[in-house]
Amino acid sequence: MAENTNYEFKGWVGEDPSAAEGKMQWKTFEPKPWEETDVDIKITHSGICGSDIHTISSGWGPADYPCVVGHEIVGVAVRVGSQAEGGIKVGDVVGVGAQNDSCLGRDGPCDACANGSEQYCNSNVGTYNSKHRNGGKSMGGYALYHRCPSHFVIKIPDGLAPESAAPMLCGGVTVYSPLKHFGCGPGKKVGVVGVGGLGHFAVLFAKALGADEVVGISRKADKKDDALALGCDDYIATAEDKDWETKNKSRFDLIISTVSSPKVPFKEYIDMLRMDGTMVQVGAPEEALPLHAFSLIPKRKRLAGSMIGSPSDIRAMFQLAADKNVKPWVEKRPMSEANQAIIDFNAGKPRFRYVLVN
Repeated sequence: MAENTNYEFKGWVGEDPSAAEGKMQWKTFEPKPWEETDVDIKITHSGICGSDIHTISSGWGPADYPCVVGHEIVGVAVRVGSQAEGGIKVGDVVGVGAQNDSCLGRDGPCDACANGSEQYCNSNVGTYNSKHRNGGKSMGGYALYHRCPSHFVIKIPDGLAPESAAPMLCGGVTVYSPLKHFGCGPGKKVGVVGVGGLGHFAVLFAKALGADEVVGISRKADKKDDALALGCDDYIATAEDKDWETKNKSRFDLIISTVSSPKVPFKEYIDMLRMDGTMVQVGAPEEALPLHAFSLIPKRKRLAGSMIGSPSDIRAMFQLAADKNVKPWVEKRPMSEANQAIIDFNAGKPRFRYVLVN
């Protein structure tokens, strides 16, 4: 199939923090300057992630406007550089997650890149709101086209629908990676704090990895039916069960916390860990979380963080999803309705992920 380079990079551009209130503008933008290690992708699907809102609102710090967000990108490769990695061909269905580049050892030894943990490279380039190594700005997936270094372009396996694959590229791998790293599997009991966009993926992947017990944890009981339908074995509503702390003390080997608010019973969550248990914080509040040292010191508990996933993590996650028929709860929205979709996202309406479709 011949390459066609007669296309224009157009997308939803945020010019200032009001973009997060549904005031993105559809216009042409400049992608990173082309390199022969790159791939151009005609976007078919782009998931909406909480990170998009934190970024274009400047909630995590001043954004580098103009900014096009979106880092759960699926589409068709339309241009493939002569030095591209991964055997990608024009016409392949591919995806790009939250990372666009890293040093890959080009700046000298890098432990993160050398051991396949590129997301922890000190020279991590985000898929948007970041600067590429050649000086170009990274622009994300609320758009018609995306340009990405090929090392971070992942082929979508057969049998995995693009609308399912898209939100896995950030939301999915953000919980798959720590579940896998911290030993989720047979014999393990897993708690998931926050059954939402991230949390519902944690439930799905914990079940797919074979955990003995997966329990949804939230303030209210209004998500109980959803949690059980996703595959949870039990559900804890902390605001409605007065004895939840006592009943669940030392219950879990692993807890994945997806909450993005500091106003949570953090100490009580940690109390639910067994000896040598681990709580992994993947939700990223804009304010500091409360931490009490004596929540951790007895019973040698760990509080860990985890960030997205490497290309190898994404490939393994995709294969697991295809093999185990993992299907996220997705609502498709037209790309033309991106502004309304982020307003609805902010209002907590998705159950559990929105995916923009060109």
